[in-house]
Amino acid sequence: MERDGEQLSARPALETEGLRFLHVTVGSLLATYGWYIVFSCILLYVIFQKLSTRLRALRQRQLDRAAAAVEPDVVVKRQEALAAARLKMQEELNAQVEKHKEKLRQLEEEKRRQKIEMWDSMQEGKSYRRNARKPQEEDSPGPSTSLGIPKRKPDRKPLRGGGYNPLSGEGGGACSWRPGRRGPTSGG
Repeated sequence: MERDGEQLSARPALETEGLRFLHVTVGSLLATYGWYIVFSCILLYVIFQKLSTRLRALRQRQLDRAAAAVEPDVVVKRQEALAAARLKMQEELNAQVEKHKEKLRQLEEEKRRQKIEMWDSMQEGKSYRRNARKPQEEDSPGPSTSLGIPKRKPDRKPLRGGGYNPLSGEGGGACSWRPGRRGPTSGG
């Protein structure tokens, strides 16, 4: 029985000595390289997170490509939808073109009618300008914004003389601009 007691007491001494050795070794290792180990673990964690998101995105792209390549029905439906959208847009454009053509026809008809009225008034000996302006005044009761030549007020004098031409370079006064010399500057 004594042998059993010696073996039991000997074993804990070896284990405690092993634990002390482990404690001293690990403690000195952590004391020396602890911060390096912590930063390395953080860096590995960040790298792992970035790589895992990229790998998920890559897998998703591969699955999408495989699904698109495997399902030609989806491709056909997509092309049909695209063709239908193009056809709808073309029909809208054609409708706008028709409206524009109709508007141009109406303008042409109005111009033709005004010319006929002007010709008739000239044949009768009336002033055609006065008759041409009357329908416009009747259409818009407000101030007329016709595209005719604006009247100049006779009481104003012109700003410059009649012979002034800004492109000629003359008559500008004492201020005249000349371009600089071409070529390299002569300085040293």
